Amino acid sequence: MDGDAQNHTIMTTKELESLYTDAPYGPAVFKETDRVTPQYRKLIEAAPFVVVATSGPEGLDCSPRGDPPGFVRVVDEHTLLIPDRRGNNRIDTLRNLVRDPRIALLFLIPGVGETMRVIGRATISTDPKLTESFVINGKVPKCVLVVAVERAYFQCTKAIIRSKLWDPASRVDRKALPTPGSILAELTEGKMGGPEHDRLAPARIKETIY
Repeated sequence: MDGDAQNHTIMTTKELESLYTDAPYGPAVFKETDRVTPQYRKLIEAAPFVVVATSGPEGLDCSPRGDPPGFVRVVDEHTLLIPDRRGNNRIDTLRNLVRDPRIALLFLIPGVGETMRVIGRATISTDPKLTESFVINGKVPKCVLVVAVERAYFQCTKAIIRSKLWDPASRVDRKALPTPGSILAELTEGKMGGPEHDRLAPARIKETIY
């Protein structure tokens, strides 16, 4: 990085705060709590999708989770439960949590501009009473994340409005983007993936969804 570029790089908190001199927008401060309020509970229970962020010795991880609305269970104002559904067995999130329990959640609700954020610490439970309570299609998750809530707040609609995420006119034609098969073929020089991978994908997903 040359000297001119360094002159334009924020390196300290003082420099950052001198750039953002306006006081935080009032509601942005007051909307943060140390618990799941009744109103926040409604947002969480309406969400069929949550992004889970964790940190570990190898770095950061951000992973999607989805199920019918209410799949993230609000036990009380300080506790959430998240079933770990069948995935790709990389278990990046879980590897991180056994070494660093910090977790951040971002909930998305289709058609709604506000998002919900929860920050806390998670433990991984294999208690049969918990795992069996999340059974779907006869399949029980191997474990459940027990999240101790430390902070909770909603995010305003600006990001969703700017992105037009829920605008039907903004939908991207899937055929215009690379398929999983073509991506795998490129990465493995043809050893994996290809048209056959894509052809079998619907049946594979149906068989392994839970």
